[in-house]
Amino acid sequence: MTLQLEPDVAFGMHPAFGVAAAVADDRPFLDEVLRKHRFRYSEYLDVYLLADDTPHNTAVWTVASATRELQETGLSVAADPRIMIPPPIPTPDGAPVRATQPGQSLTALTGQLHELRHAADVSEVLGEILDEHHGTVPDLEEFIDTAAAWCERLGTPNGHELSLHLRSIAHHVAFLGDQLVGAQLELAVMPDATPENAPPLAEVPSPDRHEWRRGTHTARARAAMASSPNRPASTPMRQVEAVPRPPAAPTDPSRTR
Repeated sequence: MTLQLEPDVAFGMHPAFGVAAAVADDRPFLDEVLRKHRFRYSEYLDVYLLADDTPHNTAVWTVASATRELQETGLSVAADPRIMIPPPIPTPDGAPVRATQPGQSLTALTGQLHELRHAADVSEVLGEILDEHHGTVPDLEEFIDTAAAWCERLGTPNGHELSLHLRSIAHHVAFLGDQLVGAQLELAVMPDATPENAPPLAEVPSPDRHEWRRGTHTARARAAMASSPNRPASTPMRQVEAVPRPPAAPTDPSRTR
């Protein structure tokens, strides 16, 4: 068997022109597929380029779509992982720039859950979407806040109203993150593991919506008082002594309604 060391098409990041595609030869089919996905040939660079103003997510989707079409015809494709790294987020002057990280998608993390058997491992995965630097939940809150600022910048009554609505949604996302932190803590202190004879996760039916509300705060309160790998056990709180209430002031018998 002969191994093909050079791919038919290679996608990468050009330092000045963004996402680029290089081909092994000048087959018309390669040119047709790349032009179909909005790549344009540059004679000066001898590579195909996407437009400079192509949004990051669109560029990633374009590379994935072109790769799939090429591979379905039996061609070999290589892609630089740096294509997945988003551009830095603009910040005000003097504010530290937040480093961009490729992170993991929720789809990838959901797939990872199917392979885990211990509660502590699930807690770690949950922690990834809560991470303040590149977690999905903080990123979603920041995205909605930025969308709210965009609406506010319109300077119109409708824009202001929608901005307030979006900021309210961002507040709910922050509250969701707080609730997920509680669930993560509960998982971190649970010694439970999935039995060997347990059914696959995909075959476990979802409960009806009304059953989701049967839980109480008992488990969360118990987890909050327990120790975890991320938080050492604290000294038990002393019982607060009951403070006698002052006697009620006597009513004036001369007052009437």
